[in-house]
Amino acid sequence: MLSTINRLLDCPDLGKFVLRASFAAMMLMHGWHKITHGLGGIAGILSANGLPTWISYGVYMGEVVAPVLLILGILTRISALFMLGTMVFAWMLTGVAKTFTVTPVGAWGIEHMMVFFFAALAIMFLGCGRYSVVSNPAWR
Repeated sequence: MLSTINRLLDCPDLGKFVLRASFAAMMLMHGWHKITHGLGGIAGILSANGLPTWISYGVYMGEVVAPVLLILGILTRISALFMLGTMVFAWMLTGVAKTFTVTPVGAWGIEHMMVFFFAALAIMFLGCGRYSVVSNPAWR
């Protein structure tokens, strides 16, 4: 029976797609918020840390362009790398002080950032899988 279940659920390409599309869709929601409400919050954080505010436009790459490409299965590893970089940058700007903390409900203080970080890392190493809008493996 266990062999039958394992055989039925042995769908690594589907698993790659679910991981890729679900995390990209969640990241895209963050990007959509930036599109509809602007980059004022990010620009303020950058300014408070002595960084130029034009860097805030990089958010669109990591939270809009990269997730769309991930969902479509285009340039998957590079897109995941951009998402990974976005999370490192977010951690450096807002999460360093929370790194060794626990929330009142027992979660890691930077758990939300690290979930995206590790998902992007996994996607970067796993690649696209079979499900993509492009047929050329070099573009996956």
